[in-house]
Amino acid sequence: MSAESRPELRIGVAGLGTVGVGVLKLLEANGGLLAQRCGRQLRVTAVSARDRNRERGVDVSQATWYDSAEAMASDNAVDVVVELIGGEDGPAKALVEAAIANGKSVVTANKALIARHGNALARAAEDKGVNLSFEAAVAGGIPIVKVLRESFAGNRLSRIYGILNGTCNFILTQMEENAAEFDEVLAEAQRLGYAEADPSFDVDGVDAAHKLAILASVSFGRPVDFDSVHIEGIRQVSALDIAYAKELGYRIKLLGIAGLTDHGVEQRVHPCMVPENSPIAHVAGVYNAVVVEGDFVGQAVFEGQGAGAGPTASAVVGDLADIARGQRVPPFGVASDSFQTLPAAPMPRHRGPYYLRLKVLDQPGVMADISAILRDHAVSIESVLQRGRSPDDAVSVIMTMHETEEAAMTAALSGIKNLSAVLEPPCMIRIEHF
Repeated sequence: MSAESRPELRIGVAGLGTVGVGVLKLLEANGGLLAQRCGRQLRVTAVSARDRNRERGVDVSQATWYDSAEAMASDNAVDVVVELIGGEDGPAKALVEAAIANGKSVVTANKALIARHGNALARAAEDKGVNLSFEAAVAGGIPIVKVLRESFAGNRLSRIYGILNGTCNFILTQMEENAAEFDEVLAEAQRLGYAEADPSFDVDGVDAAHKLAILASVSFGRPVDFDSVHIEGIRQVSALDIAYAKELGYRIKLLGIAGLTDHGVEQRVHPCMVPENSPIAHVAGVYNAVVVEGDFVGQAVFEGQGAGAGPTASAVVGDLADIARGQRVPPFGVASDSFQTLPAAPMPRHRGPYYLRLKVLDQPGVMADISAILRDHAVSIESVLQRGRSPDDAVSVIMTMHETEEAAMTAALSGIKNLSAVLEPPCMIRIEHF
């Protein structure tokens, strides 16, 4: 059946910011290609945004304008709603709920919404027999959700990890290349538009945690569990740590890591030292990367742009193309009533090696005191580096630890920081040997 003989897919777009405009431009530029590939035309019939009069560089005059996005959900001339408003609650959540209730499929780029409310929204979509698609919510132009949900459907996945926030990766890359401190590079990232005026969601790890919670659900067939993600950001990473990491053969990356352990599903976001020869170590700038490990596929590595108008719009339109073709799978790969009840692994049970940087007074007995505390908590030292004195008789001591339990490392750090010869809070970074 030709594209001319099949009914067009009528699309309502809510949110005409960078991504929304990108979606409209892509649909206009590649409309003929999409019609050929989907067997029907894709046409925007309704739009909604806060400012009707703003110049956006796209023509929306042929679409019905809605000042209220939620009202668009009941438009009979809309088959699928694209939610690009953002935010885990408020208008975005109201729109998606209303669209599903009205029997319309939904495409969203809203990772906070899916991480917080994805379970309920997925059940509602399944009950109504419509799509809830969110490829654009994770890793921009990398089609990782589709890969996990469909291409790897025949695999038991054991671990998924990656660089899920381009802002943090840009900052850490610039800190390494220019021997610069965090605050200096953050200001540059804000000037270039890679970081928001309030960068907290990015640099404190929350954005990556939203994405990791989604990936863990799709990977392991369990409900989204954002509240169980251990989250640390990159504010405490210094140029010193990056330099010492290089000396030790590592690079520092903010990673999201989810995996099956003896204690349940582990979900954690934090700075990691990764070997310089690992695939993830070479992903620089604003790029994202995701590594998947499965029983039959082995290890698969995906890299691409994680944000921006073009890559994110590409992901949105990819979901629209699936809907236009009539493809429908459960939002998280398995039906909600088939989710596994896998427990969340407590972070204190995590095991791995560690990097520790201390600033201490250069005086007899200090290393003995530190070593005694580590010994008392069954933490084994792998290596020690010590650098020359500063004018205040302080030295930096760099230590790496053999694999140990997080609870033991945390207890040891608590004792070490209370030593009078320790001049500032210890810096601890987990080491990952992928």
